[in-house]
Amino acid sequence: MAAESSREAPRPFRYPVPELGSLPEDIRARILAVQEKAGFVPNVFLLLARRPEEFRAFVAYHDALMEKREGLTAAEREMIVVAVSAAHGCQYCVVAHGAILRVRAKDPVVADLVATNYRKAGLPARQRAMLDYALKVATQSHLVGDEDHRALAEAGFTEDEAWDIGAIAAFFSMSNRLANATDLRPNAEFHMLGRR
Repeated sequence: MAAESSREAPRPFRYPVPELGSLPEDIRARILAVQEKAGFVPNVFLLLARRPEEFRAFVAYHDALMEKREGLTAAEREMIVVAVSAAHGCQYCVVAHGAILRVRAKDPVVADLVATNYRKAGLPARQRAMLDYALKVATQSHLVGDEDHRALAEAGFTEDEAWDIGAIAAFFSMSNRLANATDLRPNAEFHMLGRR
């Protein structure tokens, strides 16, 4: 006889989410485009859609930071998200962005290593410096100083890239707090993405 799981099935949302048909056209179109590309609708889109103005602002800033293709690579951007989210204990973002990191890095284990302890993940010195700075911004921003920017420059980062590292760390610190406050749970589909 198979043992029953002792885990309680998590509910994906603390707050009610709207029906797709009730959403403003621009938000519905964005969600449907994500669904077509990914094959499912990430729970964060449904949660944020309950507040259309906040959805638009969140997605616009997310895209400005994460869809940029100059400077940091797409995988490096996701690596920052995973490390910061792990530091904040944000299950949703670690799982969701861990999946995206696996896909963008073409590496089935990198997200697990970064989420568990990026300092022991065997990363190149450049990425280690990037995550050291991102974590300081995320957890001790009041201590960030000239020496931190010198360390980034010595690792080969430009001023614009340093801005991006800090901005991604700050944005996802906010996102992590919102996901934790709303008890947002990751979609089951994220768990296997990029593992095969």
